[in-house]
Order: sequence, then C-alpha cells, then structure tokens
Amino acid sequence: MDIPDCLVLILGGGRGTRLFPLTLERSKPAIGFAGKYRLIDIPVSNCINSGFNKIFVLTQFLSASLHAHIMHTYRFDNFSKGFVEILSAEQSHKSSEWFQGPADAVRRVLNHLRNMPQEYVLILSGDHLYKMDYRKMAGFHIKKEADATVASIFVNEDEAARMGVLDCTASGRLRRIIEKPLNVKRLKIKSKSGKKTKAPVSQYYASMGVYLFKKDVLFDILLRTKAADFGTHILPWMLKKKNKVYTFEFKDYWRDIGTIKSYYEASMDLLANNPEFNLFDDDCGIVTRARFLPPSKISETFLKNAIIADGCQIKNANIENSIIGLRSKIMENTRIKDSIIIGNDYYHNTSAKVNTHPHIGKGVTIERAIIDKNVNICDFCHITDKRNAPNSDGDYYCVRDGITIIRRGINLAAHTVI
Repeated sequence: MDIPDCLVLILGGGRGTRLFPLTLERSKPAIGFAGKYRLIDIPVSNCINSGFNKIFVLTQFLSASLHAHIMHTYRFDNFSKGFVEILSAEQSHKSSEWFQGPADAVRRVLNHLRNMPQEYVLILSGDHLYKMDYRKMAGFHIKKEADATVASIFVNEDEAARMGVLDCTASGRLRRIIEKPLNVKRLKIKSKSGKKTKAPVSQYYASMGVYLFKKDVLFDILLRTKAADFGTHILPWMLKKKNKVYTFEFKDYWRDIGTIKSYYEASMDLLANNPEFNLFDDDCGIVTRARFLPPSKISETFLKNAIIADGCQIKNANIENSIIGLRSKIMENTRIKDSIIIGNDYYHNTSAKVNTHPHIGKGVTIERAIIDKNVNICDFCHITDKRNAPNSDGDYYCVRDGITIIRRGINLAAHTVI
C-alpha cells in the first residue's frame, strides 16, 4: 500500500509544572535528554524515520530555547521540500487569547495550514519517549477508511487512571474514550491480563496522545466547535456524530515524560544492559543538533554504567550509573552516582576565576540528583540521596520524589551541603 504524505503538528505543551524546575526557563520539549538530545528530537526523529518531513511545532510557553534548537538543528536540503517550522501563539484581529488547549492550538493556526496539500494530519506530543513508524498507523487508518485514528497501548489500572481509557470493538473501532477515570473497573470495559507480571494484572487500552485525522474532517470540526482538547472534546464529539474512529495498537515502549520522577526513571533506564529505549539503533536513530564538539577526554577515572556525551573533560573521578551531558568539566576526587548532569552551553573559561564558570569542582559528591545546565559546583560540595525526604523548594534547588534538582545557572559555593 502506498502511504501518502502527512502534515505533522507537534504540540509544544503547556506550563510543565510537574517538571519544575527543569521548566523554569524552558518548555518541556526543550529539556535535555540522554546527554546530548532534547525531548523534541524524539517525535521529530520518528517523523523523519517514517518519511514525513512536513512538520510544524506549535509553541506557547517559554519557547525561545526550543526555537533556537529547532532553527539550528533541522535543515533539509533544497530539493526535499521538507521543513520543521515553528508556529507560535499569536494575537489576531479576532482574538488576543493564548492557546486554550491542544485542539484550540490547532484551531488558532488553521490559517497557516489551509493551503497545505496533504490529505491527512498527524498530531503528536513533544514530550513523549518512544520509537514509532507512523507509516504503519497511516496504513491502518487508510485501510479502515477512518476519519480519525488514535494510537494506543495497554497499561495497568493505575496508569489508566492517569490517561485516556479507550473502549473499542474487536476490529479496533472506538466506542468510548474516558479521560482520567476515577475508577477504571466501574467503566465495564473489557481488560486483558498482563504478560510481564507473575500475578495477573488487568490492563486497558489507553491513548498515547498520537492522533491521525482526515484533514478536512478535523478542520471542519475545529471551525464548528470550541473544542479545546482532543481526548476530552474532539473524539467524543466525533463518536456522537458517528464518525469512524479507530484505535491503532502500539506494542513497543512508550513513556510520558511528564514528571521529574518519570524523566529520571526514563534516563536511568538508558543505562541498563538492555534498555527499553535503545539509542544504538541504525534503523530508528535519533537526530539532534550537530555541534562539532571535540571527543570527551577522560583520565584516571572509574566509570561504571555511564553515558558520556561529547566535549567532556573528566579527571580522576568516580562515575557510576550516571549520564554526563555535553561540555561537562569534572575535577579530581569527585564522585557522581545515580545522577544526571545535563551539561553546559559553553566551556569553562580557564582564564577566568574557577568559581564563576560551569564545572564540577574537586572533592564533590553527587548522589541521586539532576544537575541542570550551566551549573557551577565548587569544591567539596555534597549533594546526598534524598530518597526519604519530603518534596521541598530551596533558593537554588528542589527535591521531588527523593531526587535533588539543582536549578539552571546556579553557583554552589564551596562546601555547600544539600
């Protein structure tokens, strides 16, 4: 089956309060991941690997960092006609409001999309972690002659309560969608037993936030309604009007990076012997900005289960079960364990004072922490495991789910203990 080209819209997300303080100065899709990438690189790479290269990214909150990354990263040749372009919230003669939700965001940029020739619109989130060939979903959509298709995964009862639960027929046609149900079992939706656990666990179809629409159908609904959300408003409206809406089952790894805990756990999983999200995959590689940095220089250092990005300088340190991001400079007798060092935007200036430029000094201990960009940690600082500590906010750090997060650009004075 020939798969036609799709117009892709990637949603930049809202305020990202559950990822604070990583979202203090940037949007969720702009957060660094795996030492050298940003979360937006995941859906964009999926699109490119699927052969879909007409991509708009819809942004609103703290989008400067995301704009700069996209501008410097995604440049197609003149003959491919591909693009990754930003569509920001903007005032018009009719409205001065911000986006009121994902569907409303699409409605407010329709004037930029009307003349695009593609027959189908693929809508994605900019903060989910997965690898997917969207052509398979498009083929399913076309075969079913669907007006809309929702990508779905099986999740357990606890996860289903935080997502959109899908009630569908054996053929995959959607009957109901229930957003964040209080009691999944009372919905009377058929479940199946999970295969990965020893004891049977009920699992349910849940929406991944990946939607494929016939363009004319979607645009017509957006113009006729004030719907703000796809799962809460658009899909139920389509079901009520007897539109053909199907679910497409996705059987691989998927994760919503919506909280500090989920971001930390997804990052730590990369360090496993057989991680569920594989960075070393020629067929489905992740693309990002080409920075042309030197290789990392590591001397007299003990490494165990570590990812080291480009341009790092590490001397006589002990690094275990951790991710070290771009341009990190780590000095002697420093110990880093179970942590994420997001990295730096620029190098330490050796001609300036050491304690005013981002690096990790001598004799530092960092355990179960996330160190945001451009942080300077002076000599003999100690950031310890906070697994039993309550959530809290300090002047230069936060604790979430037992994980210490050092805010972006902070300077920790020597001998600081957290």
